[in-house]
Amino acid sequence: MRAILIFDHLNDVLFVKCNKKFASHILKLARMQGLLDGDKDITDLENSIPSPNIIMQLFSPIVTSQHVMASQFGNSYTSMKFQDGTNMVFDEYIGYTFMYIAAKDVELMRHTLGVCVSIVQHVCGPDIAILKTNWQKMCLVSSLLDAWSNLRNCEQSMLTEAVEQLSVNAEVASSVLKVLHDACDKLKNSQSEFSNLHLLLLVGSKFLSLYSSKNAHDLYASDILLMILLCWIVNKKRKQNQSESNDNCCDDILLPESSVLKSDETKLNFGAKLATPTSEDITDLFRGSRESSVNEGLSSLTDDDLYSQSFLLGCQHNYTANAVHVFELSDSINLITIVEATNLSISSGLCDSFHYLNLINNLQFQRDIDEMKPAFEHLDVAIKKVLEGIKKNRSNVGNDVDMCQKRLQTKWDFVRKKYSDLLRSRDPEVVLQIEANTSGFVETLKELLRLTCFDKNFLKQGIDVLTTVGRLVRQKLNDFSDFLKVKALKNFTLGSSLTINKYLEEFPGLVHFIYIDRNTHRLVAPTLDFTSTETLALTMKKIWNMVEQSRMHLQEGHLSVMWKDTTFNYSYFLWFEDNSGCSPPKCKVYLNYVMKNFPVPGILCGDYYRKLTETCFPKLSPSKVRIYELYCVHLGLTTSTCVLEHSRRLAATIWEVTGVPNNLADIF
Repeated sequence: MRAILIFDHLNDVLFVKCNKKFASHILKLARMQGLLDGDKDITDLENSIPSPNIIMQLFSPIVTSQHVMASQFGNSYTSMKFQDGTNMVFDEYIGYTFMYIAAKDVELMRHTLGVCVSIVQHVCGPDIAILKTNWQKMCLVSSLLDAWSNLRNCEQSMLTEAVEQLSVNAEVASSVLKVLHDACDKLKNSQSEFSNLHLLLLVGSKFLSLYSSKNAHDLYASDILLMILLCWIVNKKRKQNQSESNDNCCDDILLPESSVLKSDETKLNFGAKLATPTSEDITDLFRGSRESSVNEGLSSLTDDDLYSQSFLLGCQHNYTANAVHVFELSDSINLITIVEATNLSISSGLCDSFHYLNLINNLQFQRDIDEMKPAFEHLDVAIKKVLEGIKKNRSNVGNDVDMCQKRLQTKWDFVRKKYSDLLRSRDPEVVLQIEANTSGFVETLKELLRLTCFDKNFLKQGIDVLTTVGRLVRQKLNDFSDFLKVKALKNFTLGSSLTINKYLEEFPGLVHFIYIDRNTHRLVAPTLDFTSTETLALTMKKIWNMVEQSRMHLQEGHLSVMWKDTTFNYSYFLWFEDNSGCSPPKCKVYLNYVMKNFPVPGILCGDYYRKLTETCFPKLSPSKVRIYELYCVHLGLTTSTCVLEHSRRLAATIWEVTGVPNNLADIF
């Protein structure tokens, strides 16, 4: 039984992703509690979909309790365990409650729910309520979750949440980068709106190359991982289209066993349709002509068509609004063009405004006027940032944005005056006046968010130019395409350069390693390439388990750990270096206590490693400290001394494979 649920502050259901077993269980509970009309037979219930109203009634007590614990006491639930082994995990984002129900490990569930929150942030921004009415965004969130779940089970990069670089020789890398550079120039010269953009080339789930225009904001490693998930969806859909054209059949390829199936007669209709899409619903993401589809934020998928979608990329307090266009160069090779839709002041200012509004609402509920003052000042700064950002970009905004900005200014002037009165007089009557006017102010903020960060008209800009440039890139890289696809499977290099798997042979007894530069979140690892399918499955299972065990020890404050089973010897090391790599800084913080409040290690739910660096070295700028991870798998007979010696050599010489020189550091 599995389900992810999202509720707003009124306990209304915004999103449901569940399997048949959960749906059947909910319907049986509804019948037992008299929430269903008539004497419907149990066998019929198992083929039905629970009404969102039923879900709301069943879960309202626990959701209400969660709201009260969070807003009034600041001590919300993190998880619950039931007698039958089912777990319930909670998360929260700007007043919306996220819930995951399953009979799985709590830590994995917490991580999964954190990834769900992150995906929703990127797809919807702070306007989570849009999931209630926008069916395509529901399907996209659901599909991205499935993509993450699938890739996490088979790709080392998604498991460790790091970007795996495709190893190519300098000549090929230079040629690819030049092609992207030329494509960027053509796009900027042909379309005035394309002033700040990134061109990213992915081969399967591996990163090949990135070119960014001069003034474009940095693309985070977590953004690249999101693009990998998006390409997984697009590639699956393309394969489905090819299968349908060849066999005239349709398979549920995007959401296996993860959604409630519905018949043609059973259409979900409530103010919010349940986000449990089948392959038919996923097809709706891509269905229709280019013009009509782009109006919904997506384009059709033919040989030369684009998949287009709006995303917020970046991290907290530093979000940028972007139009993302995916163009297939060859099978599993995708060109992703990321175009900034607004300036940073507008997008980050809007996100900050919702964040501080939620904080103020909680403080109002607690009647904590003293703590409200700094939150109000931050909100004032965020609103000013939005308004100034629109003024600076006035030449590129339409009349709708201009009118919305004026309404926002008027409403904010009134709300700001009332907050000032409240902070001065502490009169409870003023709180009532604020609450009466806050909803209209929030709706105006949401409207401005849709008109700027998620502007459908901007998504349509330059579609023909993007397609033309995509074809040119395809033509220029045509000679490399087969080579790149093979390399995505083997990840070797040509010529006299040292290959990763050849490098592995220099360490007798070493079966596998994963080296991650956590400053850039770039991963280097040999290909899991074994002749026997059984050996591959066994080894992958043990490697995946090694990563999970290492993270458990890391969360307990252990930066180095080594253990063995009957087959292998496992080791994990995390260490810090200064910029020179010669004098590693020493952490003087007792980590076992402070790390209990850290998120799950990774970058999709926030940069865990940056937070770790800031905690260990509070007086140093994070840019002055480097952080690295190394996982090693040796044969079980390998001695601890040999493991340590190999680990030191790996850390010191990995640059021979990556091409990036590194200084020797004592990591143990």
